[in-house]
Amino acid sequence: MAIATGPHAQQPIVGAGAPLKSAGAAMIMVHGRNASPHNILGLIDLIHRPGVACLAPAAHGGTWYPNSFISPRESNEPGLSSALSVIESLVTDLIARGFPTHKIVLLGFSQGACLSAEFAIRHPRRYGGILVLSGGLISAPGTTWKDVTTSLAGTPVFLGCSDVDGHIPKERVIESDAVFTRLGARVTRTLYPGMGHLVNDDEIVEVQAVLDEVLASSPARPAR
Repeated sequence: MAIATGPHAQQPIVGAGAPLKSAGAAMIMVHGRNASPHNILGLIDLIHRPGVACLAPAAHGGTWYPNSFISPRESNEPGLSSALSVIESLVTDLIARGFPTHKIVLLGFSQGACLSAEFAIRHPRRYGGILVLSGGLISAPGTTWKDVTTSLAGTPVFLGCSDVDGHIPKERVIESDAVFTRLGARVTRTLYPGMGHLVNDDEIVEVQAVLDEVLASSPARPAR
């Protein structure tokens, strides 16, 4: 079983939504910079999919890594690797509990969205969905991601962001779309004109659509 390491390893995991033992799907929800699990879990009432168990890990000090997601990777260590190990440990635990990977969804906002996207391409498999709200793949400008070749096998991916976000360049969102598409994901990308750094109603609808597909998919999770 994967075990989280580094500065985020001993931080709490906050659960909400359906109980894990009876949930039809599980969603790992990753908060943004200077935030907490309770911030990202605030989306649950808006999403309103009671059959989904939600797990929200906490970053040490409220921040997963110190610098911009388009800074050189080494400048964001050890936080970056530790954050990815937290997500890996949660995915591994869900699989051990009987959730097939197509019943596991990753959702993140801002810094958490970047981590969710990065984790998915570094651990590619058929997930239930990757929901990237104001984020993109992590790495310095000029990265090609040619080292990533394993398929995402039709995983639904949603990339939503402002076209003028001061933290997330739209060019990186477009680059992320291209990488996910190359890896065989079903990508929906929307750049919202003039939007702030936030989650809008249209993005909630996109999240709901992915979760509806996951909840309806078969085979169902075995009873435990």
